[in-house]
Amino acid sequence: MSFVLKATSSLKPRASSLCYPALMTDADPIFDDDPIVERPIPQRQEAEQFAIAAAKLLDDYDCADIRVLDVRGVSPLTYYLVIASGTSDRQLRSLTKQVAGLGEQQGFDRFGDDKDEAATWMVADFVEVMVHLFEPNTRGHYDLEMLWGDAPEIEWKRKG
Repeated sequence: MSFVLKATSSLKPRASSLCYPALMTDADPIFDDDPIVERPIPQRQEAEQFAIAAAKLLDDYDCADIRVLDVRGVSPLTYYLVIASGTSDRQLRSLTKQVAGLGEQQGFDRFGDDKDEAATWMVADFVEVMVHLFEPNTRGHYDLEMLWGDAPEIEWKRKG
């Protein structure tokens, strides 16, 4: 079974609509002129496949210590975390773009991204999957693997 997420391009808040959704009607101005964008919500298996594909992409571009964590049931924010270490801010920036392109190909729109001022930690948020790219010292400082230590690790490495 597949569900569809509907989002409007802009919201015009109305107290009655926001506080009491039952009062919303098709004639409500919030729906009149906003185009509705439909995007299939990826299934759990698709999210896991994307997380593994992102890990393989990062491996192809010489990232180190790549881990894929299944945080379903542990985190209310996402299903999978991909954590990797890069060698330079240039590599981290480039790989963030590469992962975004991979996500687009597989139907995962990037919800957002973030980085610290020195580009030693970059995050690409695809809602169901979050990709964290670190400079090694910064990764050691934040230690996400310990933070999400209750989450099982997904085996993703290529055979051979």
